[in-house]
Amino acid sequence: MSTFEFLWQGILVAMQPMNLVYALVGVTLGTAVGVLPGIGPALTVALLLPATYKLDPGGSLIMFAGIYYGGMYGGSTTSILLNTPGESASIVTALEGNKMARAGRGGPALATAAIGSFVAGLLATLGLAFIAPYIVKLALVFGPREYFALMVLAFVTVSSAFGDSALRGLTSLFIGFALAMVGIDQQTGQARLSFGIPDLLDGIEVTTLAVAMFAIGETLYIAAQGNRLEDKVEAVKGSLWMNAQDWARSWKAWLRGAAIGFPIGAMPAGGAEIGTFLSYATEKRLAKNPEEFGHGAIEGVAGPEAANNASAAGTLVPLLTLGLPTTATAAIMLAGFQQYGLQPGPLLFATNPQLVWGLIASLLIANAMLLVLNLPMIGLWVRLLTIPRPWLYAGILLFATLGTIGANPSVFELGMLLAFGLLGYVMRLFGYPIAPTVVGLILGPLAEQQLRRALAISQGDVATLVMSPIAAGLLIVAAAAFLIPLILRIRGRGQVLSQLAANED
Repeated sequence: MSTFEFLWQGILVAMQPMNLVYALVGVTLGTAVGVLPGIGPALTVALLLPATYKLDPGGSLIMFAGIYYGGMYGGSTTSILLNTPGESASIVTALEGNKMARAGRGGPALATAAIGSFVAGLLATLGLAFIAPYIVKLALVFGPREYFALMVLAFVTVSSAFGDSALRGLTSLFIGFALAMVGIDQQTGQARLSFGIPDLLDGIEVTTLAVAMFAIGETLYIAAQGNRLEDKVEAVKGSLWMNAQDWARSWKAWLRGAAIGFPIGAMPAGGAEIGTFLSYATEKRLAKNPEEFGHGAIEGVAGPEAANNASAAGTLVPLLTLGLPTTATAAIMLAGFQQYGLQPGPLLFATNPQLVWGLIASLLIANAMLLVLNLPMIGLWVRLLTIPRPWLYAGILLFATLGTIGANPSVFELGMLLAFGLLGYVMRLFGYPIAPTVVGLILGPLAEQQLRRALAISQGDVATLVMSPIAAGLLIVAAAAFLIPLILRIRGRGQVLSQLAANED
């Protein structure tokens, strides 16, 4: 069957009434959490993992993807009206968007962000549908050593991409590895690191760790900040729609943003932040009036927002085809797949094509829903910004606890929820990224399994791990992904020190 036929079948699945409801719930929740500062789609999906444990797998995954897309949409509202990015990928939008809002042009800024997100999301989702089958064909030739090399690449890029320090990222990753060792060894049947506690024989639940570190840890961190000055929300003045000049300045930026964001999101070391900064720099370089940048240029909102949403679809390429998460939300979505006994990768396209193509097609529908939701209901999203922070985070804490009890009614599980929540708070306090820990717990056992299979096939010969051209190439890329940022960081520090010394002289 061709990609068009698969996509048409997926549209029929996505158009089923219950799946439409799941998509609508997902995009509504996603937009709401994107609007609220400090609450991203990763936290929301983590909270819903235990609550959706017994629901339909296809519908739940459609809802999670809707939350991801909606979160990318909603972050622009906070950036433009509050100058506080709801997501790290919306930082660039705040540069020009808030200036436009202060100048009384908040409506056109929100409009170009919403329409640009729709255009880029549509193009990127179609790109996902047509590129994914080719990556699946490539991945089907992978053996154990190629998969192990791919996992190593994922570990290195995830550690480098999250946080400011590769060392802290690796430390967080190895915490996840240590937690992944708990339980019964799948090959020998021996108990590891269970300390005689029966509850640990099945290992540590990914949902418990994700909810604890993203929800409990974040709540404790926010509570520890104490009272802060209230942020001023800029009112939306004048018309919400763009004029002819705004359209003329925006449409090329939307297309360029989509072209930049999608491939960067699809890279193992990608991420929406890189794409948005590149899009902003590109628009500034190509602008007819570059002096407007920094004072409210609409291209500086249109391009980065398009790149932001295109990268969300790009992120799903390695997740669905190879089972590799490149963002925190993708890592939690991977946990969602595994919650239903599904492992994203090339075999999923062969064994469960209805679910995969239904998920991809649902993104097209969710994208249209988001356009309808965002512009007419902007007043509602702005009012969400007035919710008191104590009420908001108290609700998150309550929902996280009730969700964990519902999925696994155990006192020991609640104790682990609190312990991991405290661990997440401490890591957040000292600047250690949380996502690599979750990735280590999810992918650690898979990497160990592939390594042991490769060594069993080669009768213990470690050298065979790099004899495959594909495996060797992946390991070289992994080494480069770790060393190049490290070298650039050291060189940058050296230049700063040299400049300081020159200034003292």
